[in-house]
Amino acid sequence: MANSKFLFRIHRPKRTYKGEEFSNYRKYKDFLAKDFNSRCGYTDCLDFWFGGKRSFHIDHFKPHSKYPQLKTVYSNLVYVSSYVNIAKSDDDGDYIDPCETNYNDHFYRDKSGNIHAEEDSKCAVYMYNKLKLYLKRYGIIWMLEQLEEKMETLKVLIQKSDNNEAKELFIEVTFEYMKYKKYLRINQ
Repeated sequence: MANSKFLFRIHRPKRTYKGEEFSNYRKYKDFLAKDFNSRCGYTDCLDFWFGGKRSFHIDHFKPHSKYPQLKTVYSNLVYVSSYVNIAKSDDDGDYIDPCETNYNDHFYRDKSGNIHAEEDSKCAVYMYNKLKLYLKRYGIIWMLEQLEEKMETLKVLIQKSDNNEAKELFIEVTFEYMKYKKYLRINQ
């Protein structure tokens, strides 16, 4: 089981905005957040873990420094964490558009949530290194999200059970987890 592969993402982002073209690309942020499920297009991490929407950036898939005609074109924009956007900068390397290609064909996660590039995907290997997708923060965030999903499942099972010890332990763990999330929200 040490080499188990888990899906990189469950819900693929999809650009749906069809409204007017804004002269300032930052006006698309709300639409991008919705289309990208409030997740980074390149790491699939929820914006919550980075301070919410206000801390997320808008990446120009094709850098506007080299393609100025694409600066305000919605189909060229990607909702991303500041860390990834800074790492990518105005690089025009071999990137995979998160809305045009299934990232599960190019990336996977290990049992600890760490991101890995499929070795036979040249683009994925390039992105993995350039965007620093190997950073532990992305695995930690994935694990926290998995924990939350399991807590929800456990809650339903415990509600159907008469095991008071299990109920008390669940309540204790849930309160600690929620207290930590509240702390994170307050300090954003």
